[in-house]
Amino acid sequence: MSTLSAVKNNFYDPLLHDVELPLEGAYYPLGFRVRVLSNSPDVQAAAQESWNWYAPEFDRPPLEVRIIVRAEGELAPEPTFLSQAHILTVVSDRDNFACVDFKSGFAYAFVSRKTAADHAWLRWFFLEPLVYCLLAQSYTMPMHAACIAWGGRGILLSGPSGAGKSTLAFACARAGWTFVADDATSLLQESEDRVVIGKPHQVRVRDDAPRLFPELEGHCTRARPNGKLSIEIPMEAFPEIQTALHCRIEAIVFLDRRRGTPGLEAAPAEETAEALLAEMPSYGHEVRSRHERAVRRLLEVPAYRLRYERLEHAVELLDGLKNVWAADERR
Repeated sequence: MSTLSAVKNNFYDPLLHDVELPLEGAYYPLGFRVRVLSNSPDVQAAAQESWNWYAPEFDRPPLEVRIIVRAEGELAPEPTFLSQAHILTVVSDRDNFACVDFKSGFAYAFVSRKTAADHAWLRWFFLEPLVYCLLAQSYTMPMHAACIAWGGRGILLSGPSGAGKSTLAFACARAGWTFVADDATSLLQESEDRVVIGKPHQVRVRDDAPRLFPELEGHCTRARPNGKLSIEIPMEAFPEIQTALHCRIEAIVFLDRRRGTPGLEAAPAEETAEALLAEMPSYGHEVRSRHERAVRRLLEVPAYRLRYERLEHAVELLDGLKNVWAADERR
């Protein structure tokens, strides 16, 4: 063996730049291709739990995410997310951290074996944020809103955390609406038709939901990694409920839960659009401009404020929009 060959076979790699990642999977979150490379079957299993429901829909250059698992370290603490220019860093501790390059569509993470073994933790703090942050650069605008549809015409259910978006979306689905997303809906940046993509394969509701929906009794209540108690239910458990991966937004409804007379009244679309943008982290001027252009298309649809205390009143008021749409079609 030559000296040069020996050097190549015994290279000095303190940065772990050339660590072997023999496991690779292709996944399609929201329909976009992502290559996930790792040295741990736990990572591929977690990726399947997150995205096995999606099929390829968009012909775009694939994103790449590498997750390197090492034996050292404890379960990752809740990380800090920080960004400058086109680089995002995710830091839990010395054994659990990640970096995202927005320009190249590439991300990597080093995590401990204990973190990788906890799939919910890995998905919540590392795997899903890395991918969805990359998608938000060029392809999507994630919104903290639920989504339901009727005949392909969608309604965004907007409101602050705790407003009851997921609960109302599930109540509407039980009443015949099509379920698209519980509290995370993504608007396609390039869509002139206001097309959104949801996560219709599951719904997360608060731990007291069985009081409102008896059929949820018996489903496991668990703490999310952010500490909130919730019930995560696969929608396949309710075959009578219709689901859809995407729809076209035809109305925005801002939820206002309070005592008093229920009502659905027109609201300034600008206020609702501003509320959606206010919950988006800043990725810089260029990305912000694309998100603003996407949200401006939502100004083309009517916006409403929904006041209600009881779920049945809210569902009844939203059902009234079906009559509005039917009247529009007859014109």
